[in-house]
Amino acid sequence: PAPFFFRALISTSLVVVLFFVGTAMAAQPVAETINAWANPPSDEETLTLFEPTTENAHAINAHIINHPLAVKLRGESGWIESRPHMKIPPAMRQHNLTGGALLGDGKIEVPPLTFSEVDAELPRIVQMTYLGSGLCGHPNIVHGGLLATMLDEGLARCCFHALPNKIGVTASLKIDYRAPCPGNSYVVLKAETTKVEGRKAWVKGWIEVLGEEDGTGVKLVEAEALFIEPKGAKQMARIYSAT
Repeated sequence: PAPFFFRALISTSLVVVLFFVGTAMAAQPVAETINAWANPPSDEETLTLFEPTTENAHAINAHIINHPLAVKLRGESGWIESRPHMKIPPAMRQHNLTGGALLGDGKIEVPPLTFSEVDAELPRIVQMTYLGSGLCGHPNIVHGGLLATMLDEGLARCCFHALPNKIGVTASLKIDYRAPCPGNSYVVLKAETTKVEGRKAWVKGWIEVLGEEDGTGVKLVEAEALFIEPKGAKQMARIYSAT
């Protein structure tokens, strides 16, 4: 009968429409992530992508961006200011240790503020971070493994621009702990590339308590590292790439 035919036709059409709508909605986050990888925000744009959501985060963020060391580096030529972790696509941040899992209340409350000397033959980096009490291994002492992770990432980022394809992996990392890092502390990581040979880069650096004026404070941990650019680096995703 005709009524049955039309009802069946309408039902089939709705199923087809809903299928394509559902597929498009499911594919949207994937498409957005792919687009974010292909078109990462510029260093300047990363500075506008973080919005503090708590009163404590607002205060921490204001302290870091207005610190005399940040103001000094911001006014010097050759230094690029950015928040590299904000280049990670939002959908992927939950799968990143320092850009997702360790960010939040009581941990790394705001994305680290980074100043990079990218055009130098031997690049340097200065990075300011707040470490909350949720990152402690012992009561009120930040876990040494976290400081090692920060040095691994910070020293790598320091030398990236000196490598042919601006990406590298850790070949060796030597760490010497000098003093305990108190919880709820502002710290600064400082690093410099010491030598580059083809796909290899050597870097040294340290983390210290963020002091007043020039930021110099108690040195907490020092490190030396070797980074090597993989042979397939040209095809690798640029998580922290500069544009």
